[in-house]
Amino acid sequence: MPAAYSLDLRQKAIAALEAGHSKASVSRLMGIGTTTLTEWHNRYRASGEVAAKQGYQQGHSHKITDWEAFRAFAAMHGDKTQAEMAQLWPEEISEDTIGRALKRIGFTRKKRRISMLKETPKTAKPTTLS
Repeated sequence: MPAAYSLDLRQKAIAALEAGHSKASVSRLMGIGTTTLTEWHNRYRASGEVAAKQGYQQGHSHKITDWEAFRAFAAMHGDKTQAEMAQLWPEEISEDTIGRALKRIGFTRKKRRISMLKETPKTAKPTTLS
């Protein structure tokens, strides 16, 4: 999100509007969009303030906040699919969120290939394609 316009610029723009200049001329002079200028002017007339709004950015609410509990949950239900784990989680959560959380804690479910489990004789020569 871009930074808010400075309070000084806002005050100068409102002062120019209050002095009788048109929104179009103030907009061109200060490099501000007319919609932005209108919003500032409406806010100034309603509350007397032109400062940028503060504290409305709440951020993303995360579904998993207790990572130790999730690690224990993953260890207990690691044999299940992500969809099954999502159904078992106490809150409503998607399987994609479960997948991202498993990745975040470093949980993997890699299986060894059966061919790797078989012992290869040291005398066996690799086959070549002719």
